[in-house]
Amino acid sequence: MEKIGIIGLGMLGNAVALHLIEKGFEIAAYNRTKEKTSELKEKKATIVESPKEVAEESELVIVVVKDAEAVKQISFGENGIIQGNHKGLTVADMSTIDPLESKNITNQFKDNNIQKLDIPVMGGPNVAITGDLVMMASGDKQSFEKCKTVFDTIANKVFFLGDSGIAHSVKLAMNLQITMLALALSEGIMLVKKLNVDPKIFLEILNSTYFKTGMSEKKAYKMIEGRYNTTFTMANLKKDISTMTNAAKSLGIELPMISKAEEVYEKAIKDGFGDIDYTGIIEYLKKNNT
Repeated sequence: MEKIGIIGLGMLGNAVALHLIEKGFEIAAYNRTKEKTSELKEKKATIVESPKEVAEESELVIVVVKDAEAVKQISFGENGIIQGNHKGLTVADMSTIDPLESKNITNQFKDNNIQKLDIPVMGGPNVAITGDLVMMASGDKQSFEKCKTVFDTIANKVFFLGDSGIAHSVKLAMNLQITMLALALSEGIMLVKKLNVDPKIFLEILNSTYFKTGMSEKKAYKMIEGRYNTTFTMANLKKDISTMTNAAKSLGIELPMISKAEEVYEKAIKDGFGDIDYTGIIEYLKKNNT
Protein backbone atom coordinates (compact mmCIF):
# COMPACT_ATOMS: atom_id res chain seq x y z
CA MET A 1 0.00 0.00 0.00
CA GLU A 2 1.74 3.15 -1.24
CA LYS A 3 -0.95 5.70 -2.06
CA ILE A 4 -2.42 7.32 1.07
CA GLY A 5 -5.04 10.06 1.22
CA ILE A 6 -5.29 12.56 4.06
CA ILE A 7 -8.43 14.64 4.62
CA GLY A 8 -8.02 17.32 7.29
CA LEU A 9 -4.74 19.18 7.62
CA GLY A 10 -4.90 20.60 11.10
CA MET A 11 -1.81 20.22 13.27
CA LEU A 12 -2.23 16.45 13.63
CA GLY A 13 -3.26 15.62 10.06
CA ASN A 14 -0.45 17.72 8.60
CA ALA A 15 2.17 16.07 10.83
CA VAL A 16 0.93 12.56 9.98
CA ALA A 17 1.08 13.38 6.26
CA LEU A 18 4.60 14.84 6.50
CA HIS A 19 5.84 11.73 8.31
CA LEU A 20 4.30 9.39 5.72
CA ILE A 21 5.96 11.37 2.91
CA GLU A 22 9.30 11.08 4.71
CA LYS A 23 8.79 7.31 4.85
CA GLY A 24 8.21 7.08 1.11
CA PHE A 25 4.42 7.04 0.78
CA GLU A 26 2.62 8.98 -1.95
CA ILE A 27 0.15 11.41 -0.41
CA ALA A 28 -3.01 12.95 -1.85
CA ALA A 29 -4.39 15.62 0.48
CA TYR A 30 -7.47 17.77 0.86
CA ASN A 31 -8.29 20.51 3.33
CA ARG A 32 -11.26 22.85 3.25
CA THR A 33 -8.94 25.81 3.96
CA LYS A 34 -6.48 25.71 1.06
CA GLU A 35 -3.75 27.70 2.85
CA LYS A 36 -3.09 24.73 5.15
CA THR A 37 -1.94 22.60 2.20
CA SER A 38 1.16 24.70 1.44
CA GLU A 39 3.68 22.71 3.48
CA LEU A 40 2.57 19.41 1.95
CA LYS A 41 2.62 20.91 -1.53
CA GLU A 42 6.28 21.86 -1.01
CA LYS A 43 6.95 18.20 -0.09
CA LYS A 44 5.44 17.08 -3.43
CA ALA A 45 2.12 15.80 -2.07
CA THR A 46 -0.75 15.85 -4.53
CA ILE A 47 -3.21 18.56 -3.42
CA VAL A 48 -6.73 17.93 -4.69
CA GLU A 49 -10.01 19.83 -4.69
CA SER A 50 -12.38 17.43 -2.91
CA PRO A 51 -12.64 14.33 -0.70
CA LYS A 52 -13.89 12.53 -3.82
CA GLU A 53 -10.56 13.15 -5.56
CA VAL A 54 -8.63 12.00 -2.48
CA ALA A 55 -10.50 8.69 -2.63
CA GLU A 56 -9.87 8.33 -6.35
CA GLU A 57 -6.13 8.86 -5.83
CA SER A 58 -5.73 6.59 -2.78
CA GLU A 59 -5.84 3.02 -1.52
CA LEU A 60 -6.32 4.19 2.08
CA VAL A 61 -7.97 7.47 3.08
CA ILE A 62 -7.17 8.78 6.57
CA VAL A 63 -9.71 11.27 7.94
CA VAL A 64 -8.60 13.77 10.62
CA VAL A 65 -11.40 16.30 11.07
CA LYS A 66 -13.15 18.12 13.89
CA ASP A 67 -16.20 16.01 14.73
CA ALA A 68 -18.74 13.45 13.54
CA GLU A 69 -20.65 16.00 11.46
CA ALA A 70 -17.46 16.89 9.60
CA VAL A 71 -16.72 13.17 9.06
CA LYS A 72 -20.19 12.66 7.58
CA GLN A 73 -19.91 15.74 5.37
CA ILE A 74 -16.59 14.77 3.76
CA SER A 75 -17.71 11.13 3.52
CA PHE A 76 -21.25 11.35 2.20
CA GLY A 77 -21.77 14.98 1.17
CA GLU A 78 -21.27 16.60 -2.22
CA ASN A 79 -18.03 15.34 -3.81
CA GLY A 80 -17.56 13.13 -0.76
CA ILE A 81 -15.40 10.05 -0.34
CA ILE A 82 -18.10 7.59 -1.45
CA GLN A 83 -18.26 9.30 -4.84
CA GLY A 84 -14.62 8.39 -5.39
CA ASN A 85 -15.09 4.76 -4.46
CA HIS A 86 -13.06 2.09 -6.24
CA LYS A 87 -12.08 -1.52 -5.65
CA GLY A 88 -10.04 -2.01 -2.48
CA LEU A 89 -10.63 1.45 -0.99
CA THR A 90 -10.41 1.62 2.82
CA VAL A 91 -11.25 4.62 5.00
CA ALA A 92 -9.67 5.11 8.44
CA ASP A 93 -11.06 7.75 10.79
CA MET A 94 -8.50 9.36 13.11
CA SER A 95 -10.97 11.98 14.35
CA THR A 96 -12.25 11.85 17.93
CA ILE A 97 -15.98 11.18 17.74
CA ASP A 98 -18.83 9.52 19.61
CA PRO A 99 -18.60 5.69 19.41
CA LEU A 100 -22.27 5.36 18.41
CA GLU A 101 -21.78 7.91 15.62
CA SER A 102 -18.73 5.94 14.51
CA LYS A 103 -20.77 2.74 14.20
CA ASN A 104 -23.43 4.53 12.16
CA ILE A 105 -20.79 5.99 9.84
CA THR A 106 -19.16 2.57 9.46
CA ASN A 107 -22.51 1.06 8.47
CA GLN A 108 -23.13 3.81 5.94
CA PHE A 109 -19.75 3.13 4.36
CA LYS A 110 -20.58 -0.60 4.26
CA ASP A 111 -23.79 0.26 2.42
CA ASN A 112 -21.51 1.81 -0.22
CA ASN A 113 -19.17 -1.22 -0.29
CA ILE A 114 -16.34 0.58 1.54
CA GLN A 115 -14.58 -0.75 4.64
CA LYS A 116 -14.04 1.85 7.36
CA LEU A 117 -11.76 1.57 10.38
CA ASP A 118 -11.50 3.67 13.55
CA ILE A 119 -7.91 4.77 14.28
CA PRO A 120 -7.92 7.53 16.94
CA VAL A 121 -4.49 8.26 18.42
CA MET A 122 -2.85 9.58 21.54
CA GLY A 123 -0.05 12.12 21.14
CA GLY A 124 0.06 15.44 19.37
CA PRO A 125 1.76 16.71 16.21
CA ASN A 126 5.10 16.80 18.02
CA VAL A 127 5.13 12.99 18.15
CA ALA A 128 3.14 12.41 14.94
CA ILE A 129 5.99 13.96 12.96
CA THR A 130 8.32 11.19 14.17
CA GLY A 131 5.80 8.34 13.97
CA ASP A 132 5.57 7.92 17.73
CA LEU A 133 1.82 8.12 18.24
CA VAL A 134 -0.16 5.46 20.11
CA MET A 135 -3.03 4.18 17.98
CA MET A 136 -6.27 2.47 19.00
CA ALA A 137 -7.90 0.65 16.09
CA SER A 138 -11.22 -1.12 15.60
CA GLY A 139 -13.39 -2.35 12.78
CA ASP A 140 -12.97 -5.05 10.14
CA LYS A 141 -9.92 -7.16 11.11
CA GLN A 142 -9.03 -8.08 7.53
CA SER A 143 -8.99 -4.40 6.52
CA PHE A 144 -6.89 -3.59 9.55
CA GLU A 145 -4.31 -6.22 8.59
CA LYS A 146 -4.20 -4.86 5.05
CA CYS A 147 -3.38 -1.37 6.36
CA LYS A 148 -1.18 -2.35 9.30
CA THR A 149 2.11 -1.41 7.62
CA VAL A 150 0.83 2.15 7.28
CA PHE A 151 -0.45 2.21 10.86
CA ASP A 152 2.89 0.90 12.14
CA THR A 153 4.56 3.79 10.32
CA ILE A 154 2.24 6.35 11.94
CA ALA A 155 2.41 4.92 15.48
CA ASN A 156 4.99 3.12 17.59
CA LYS A 157 2.21 1.16 19.31
CA VAL A 158 -0.99 -0.02 17.65
CA PHE A 159 -3.77 -1.72 19.62
CA PHE A 160 -6.48 -3.55 17.67
CA LEU A 161 -9.51 -3.57 19.96
CA GLY A 162 -12.31 -5.27 18.06
CA ASP A 163 -15.56 -4.09 16.51
CA SER A 164 -16.33 -0.62 15.17
CA GLY A 165 -16.74 2.07 17.82
CA ILE A 166 -14.53 0.46 20.46
CA ALA A 167 -11.41 2.47 19.59
CA HIS A 168 -13.35 5.73 19.88
CA SER A 169 -14.70 4.62 23.27
CA VAL A 170 -11.16 4.11 24.58
CA LYS A 171 -10.02 7.38 23.00
CA LEU A 172 -12.69 9.29 24.94
CA ALA A 173 -11.61 7.56 28.15
CA MET A 174 -8.01 8.55 27.42
CA ASN A 175 -8.92 12.18 26.83
CA LEU A 176 -10.89 12.10 30.08
CA GLN A 177 -7.59 11.28 31.80
CA ILE A 178 -5.68 14.18 30.29
CA THR A 179 -8.54 16.54 31.16
CA MET A 180 -8.38 15.58 34.82
CA LEU A 181 -4.58 15.60 34.93
CA ALA A 182 -4.42 19.13 33.52
CA LEU A 183 -6.92 20.37 36.11
CA ALA A 184 -5.26 18.51 39.01
CA LEU A 185 -1.82 19.88 38.14
CA SER A 186 -3.21 23.39 37.72
CA GLU A 187 -4.91 23.34 41.10
CA GLY A 188 -1.91 21.76 42.82
CA ILE A 189 0.45 24.38 41.41
CA MET A 190 -1.88 27.19 42.42
CA LEU A 191 -2.36 25.81 45.93
CA VAL A 192 1.32 25.49 46.81
CA LYS A 193 2.16 28.83 45.20
CA LYS A 194 -0.46 30.54 47.34
CA LEU A 195 1.19 28.93 50.38
CA ASN A 196 4.56 30.43 49.29
CA VAL A 197 5.99 27.07 48.22
CA ASP A 198 7.97 26.93 44.98
CA PRO A 199 5.74 24.88 42.63
CA LYS A 200 8.87 23.32 41.11
CA ILE A 201 9.48 21.68 44.49
CA PHE A 202 5.92 20.36 44.38
CA LEU A 203 6.61 18.88 40.94
CA GLU A 204 9.94 17.40 42.02
CA ILE A 205 8.23 15.59 44.88
CA LEU A 206 5.29 14.51 42.71
CA ASN A 207 7.66 13.16 40.07
CA SER A 208 9.51 11.16 42.72
CA THR A 209 6.38 9.09 43.34
CA TYR A 210 4.31 6.71 41.25
CA PHE A 211 1.72 9.47 40.91
CA LYS A 212 3.95 11.12 38.29
CA THR A 213 2.79 11.32 34.67
CA GLY A 214 4.28 12.44 31.39
CA MET A 215 2.33 15.66 31.86
CA SER A 216 3.77 16.30 35.32
CA GLU A 217 7.29 15.58 34.04
CA LYS A 218 7.09 17.75 30.92
CA LYS A 219 4.17 20.11 30.42
CA ALA A 220 3.74 21.04 34.10
CA TYR A 221 6.97 23.07 34.17
CA LYS A 222 5.74 25.09 31.21
CA MET A 223 2.45 25.60 33.05
CA ILE A 224 4.35 27.17 35.95
CA GLU A 225 6.15 29.53 33.58
CA GLY A 226 3.11 30.31 31.44
CA ARG A 227 4.76 28.93 28.30
CA TYR A 228 2.51 26.94 26.01
CA ASN A 229 3.67 25.11 22.90
CA THR A 230 0.16 24.37 21.69
CA THR A 231 -0.26 20.78 20.54
CA PHE A 232 -3.96 20.38 21.40
CA THR A 233 -6.09 23.46 21.94
CA MET A 234 -8.44 24.02 24.83
CA ALA A 235 -11.31 24.41 22.34
CA ASN A 236 -10.58 21.00 20.82
CA LEU A 237 -10.42 19.33 24.22
CA LYS A 238 -13.71 21.00 25.20
CA LYS A 239 -15.26 19.51 22.06
CA ASP A 240 -14.06 16.06 23.15
CA ILE A 241 -15.29 16.60 26.72
CA SER A 242 -18.76 17.38 25.38
CA THR A 243 -18.57 14.19 23.32
CA MET A 244 -17.75 12.30 26.55
CA THR A 245 -20.67 13.77 28.48
CA ASN A 246 -23.09 13.14 25.60
CA ALA A 247 -21.87 9.54 25.29
CA ALA A 248 -22.34 9.06 29.05
CA LYS A 249 -25.92 10.34 28.81
CA SER A 250 -26.70 7.99 25.93
CA LEU A 251 -25.29 5.09 27.97
CA GLY A 252 -27.28 6.09 31.06
CA ILE A 253 -24.24 6.62 33.30
CA GLU A 254 -23.22 9.59 35.44
CA LEU A 255 -19.68 10.99 35.19
CA PRO A 256 -19.80 13.91 37.65
CA MET A 257 -16.16 14.99 37.43
CA ILE A 258 -16.00 15.26 33.64
CA SER A 259 -19.31 17.14 33.71
CA LYS A 260 -17.74 19.67 36.08
CA ALA A 261 -14.64 19.86 33.90
CA GLU A 262 -16.88 20.64 30.92
CA GLU A 263 -18.23 23.67 32.80
CA VAL A 264 -14.70 24.87 33.66
CA TYR A 265 -13.37 24.54 30.12
CA GLU A 266 -16.49 26.16 28.66
CA LYS A 267 -16.01 29.20 30.90
CA ALA A 268 -12.30 29.36 30.01
CA ILE A 269 -13.10 29.39 26.31
CA LYS A 270 -15.68 32.15 26.80
CA ASP A 271 -12.92 34.10 28.56
CA GLY A 272 -10.75 33.86 25.46
CA PHE A 273 -8.44 30.95 26.27
CA GLY A 274 -9.71 28.55 23.59
CA ASP A 275 -6.75 28.77 21.22
CA ILE A 276 -3.99 27.98 23.71
CA ASP A 277 -2.89 24.51 24.79
CA TYR A 278 -5.38 22.65 26.99
CA THR A 279 -2.89 22.78 29.89
CA GLY A 280 -3.35 26.55 29.76
CA ILE A 281 -6.48 25.96 31.86
CA ILE A 282 -4.23 27.12 34.70
CA GLU A 283 -4.30 30.62 33.17
CA TYR A 284 -8.08 30.72 33.45
CA LEU A 285 -7.90 29.53 37.07
CA LYS A 286 -5.27 32.18 37.85
CA LYS A 287 -7.45 34.88 36.33
CA ASN A 288 -10.36 33.85 38.52
CA ASN A 289 -8.25 33.80 41.68
CA THR A 290 -6.71 37.27 41.50
